[in-house]
Amino acid sequence: MGDDIEEDSSYLKPVGRWAVFYYGVGHMLNDITSACWFTYLLLFLTDIGLSPRDAAIVMLSGQIADGFATIFTGELIDRFGHFKIWHGAGSVLVAISFSSVFGGCWPCKIFSTNSWTIETISYSVFAAIFNVGWAATQVSHMSMVNCISLNSTSRVVMASCRNAFTMVANLSLYAVALTVFNVSEAKTHDDIENQYRWIAYVSIFIGCCFVGIFHLGTKEPRLRISLHGNRYARISWTYWFKKILYYQVGLVYVLTRLVQNVSQAYLAFYVINDLRMTQSAKALVPAIIYISSFVISVIMQEISWTGQRLKAYYSAGGILWMFCGASILLLPRSLSAFMFVISIFIGIANALMMVTGISMESVLVGSDLNGCAFVYGSLSFLDKISCGLALYALQSFQSISPKVQNTLLADYISVTRYGLGLVPAFCSLLGVAVTYTMKLHAPQYKPLMEPLLE
Repeated sequence: MGDDIEEDSSYLKPVGRWAVFYYGVGHMLNDITSACWFTYLLLFLTDIGLSPRDAAIVMLSGQIADGFATIFTGELIDRFGHFKIWHGAGSVLVAISFSSVFGGCWPCKIFSTNSWTIETISYSVFAAIFNVGWAATQVSHMSMVNCISLNSTSRVVMASCRNAFTMVANLSLYAVALTVFNVSEAKTHDDIENQYRWIAYVSIFIGCCFVGIFHLGTKEPRLRISLHGNRYARISWTYWFKKILYYQVGLVYVLTRLVQNVSQAYLAFYVINDLRMTQSAKALVPAIIYISSFVISVIMQEISWTGQRLKAYYSAGGILWMFCGASILLLPRSLSAFMFVISIFIGIANALMMVTGISMESVLVGSDLNGCAFVYGSLSFLDKISCGLALYALQSFQSISPKVQNTLLADYISVTRYGLGLVPAFCSLLGVAVTYTMKLHAPQYKPLMEPLLE
């Protein structure tokens, strides 16, 4: 009995910097493929000839598969545990299937047909398979943080480290994309497919290297067994549905993901079609966003966190995004260079909102570890479905090609401009309003004593 108490108390101590590092790199494969998915999928599909609505159908199919897979995976993890097995299996599925999302239409080649219907179905199927693996990796990795430590600040630090390496993943993608776009010129349908296929291959290789580091350095969490004595003593779903904080945190998380994903999906369209910047800008502008996000994420690891600070930093990020959204909406084509400045502030806002938004989930879970996967799975389900529907609705307004539309219509009535400027800003406003109503308990434990980076 004394050994159990001593073991439990060890989980209240700050987590070491190497443990934080090994955990933080575990989502790199998901992050780098997700960056490619949201930044380039719609652009790639419309460039090869699919209509904006068909391209949105492909993305929606992936988002729906991802959403339902998160619920299913979360339930199984809560029942049987084995976080690392789920993480590894999901990573393998992601690595195998992702290249096919950008790899051309296999059924079209097999049956020698150019049918847009078959092409849309083919891309949709591979998108769904990829997102099932993505969901298994995400839910296992996000829910694992609560079973590594009971220290509230250490949980925020791990979330911040995870977010920092999300920035590294995104920067890696844009570095690869910038190289590919500059080295190879896309003149034909096959050239476009080859460009994105190489981006996918290199992204998978980079992500898999970090997945290996995660599995070698991170042990399977034992905290849940230590506290409850029974791996299978699962908390009922209704327990969470009775908590007001569950709905508040869920709404904030969904709104935060909408801010990031919608802005990421339309950024490349905006800089190329609306601002008429060079082709390299569709890699440079996102890279600036993620450099500033990375810096802020590292700085946030040195802060001692309380519930009030989580709310304050989230609100600061949301307000900053509102100003960025207004700037995007009003920015004329003649001042397109100012987009680089706006990108810095978007990156800061994204980091503030994502780190604190995910950390609010950890506050919600607390020490109720045998239901943590359901929390992350259910909130991720809402995130995926809402994001897919939002992008489908925006793309449905694109009744003609974005390039044609840009020559026919004025700058300020572009669907892309409104989608990038208004939607994230409005979601940020709602997120800040909901955050204000939250009652987040103060952490009981001491902060991380060792910084992640020296």
